[in-house]
Amino acid sequence: MVDKKVLLKRPHKEIYVEDDLLVKKFDKSFKKSDILNEAINQTRVAEAGLNVPEIFDIRLEDDGYSIVMRYIEGSSLEELMNKDPKKTDEYLTKFVEVQRDMHKYNVPLLNRTKEKFTRKLYEADIDGNIKYELLMRLEGMPTHFKLCHGDFDPSNIIIGNDGKTYIIDWSHATTGNGSADAARTYLMFKLRGKDDLAEKYIATYCKLNNTTRHYVFKWLPIVAASQSVKGKPEEREFLLQWATVVEYE
Repeated sequence: MVDKKVLLKRPHKEIYVEDDLLVKKFDKSFKKSDILNEAINQTRVAEAGLNVPEIFDIRLEDDGYSIVMRYIEGSSLEELMNKDPKKTDEYLTKFVEVQRDMHKYNVPLLNRTKEKFTRKLYEADIDGNIKYELLMRLEGMPTHFKLCHGDFDPSNIIIGNDGKTYIIDWSHATTGNGSADAARTYLMFKLRGKDDLAEKYIATYCKLNNTTRHYVFKWLPIVAASQSVKGKPEEREFLLQWATVVEYE
């Protein structure tokens, strides 16, 4: 009998450990192409040299597909922050350092960040004038070729028992401007009501990357409008408020 330990269970997705393997199981509401794209992204990032769980198999079962990968024993940065709040600043610095180092990689076969945002902006249910302005802003933003995670969150950074740091969940990975990735992380903290952590994060990111808050925040309305397309319904109003503000100080 296979030993199965459920780590996460949501209405349409389940993640569990099966012996020494981690299985990420999707139900039929997920597109096959999206599942395969996540597996391809993760494989390409691994081939570029980052510490990510190795993928061993894609399973097809009656109730959907599963990605089977190596199970990394350890704790996420989110778990470590919750366990020892006094070390939050220390863990947040580690978090930004991992993001900075990730941005040094170039994985050319990934989707382009600008192209993804352009598609999302056309789909976004926002005022036509605002949409046009955001598309023009996006076109004028510097084009970079940095590896962007797209969901860079403390829960996706694992400090392994082997002492190594691993980045997981590559479904939204692109290649583009690292500040767009930072804007997404900032918004993620704000969405969860972690305003203090959001401000500490952006200050640390700008310091370690020798960039300005103003430059990163120029991406905020673009990222917010893009995220509103497939974001959770309860987050939509919040995101659209950010998407319709022209400038951030």
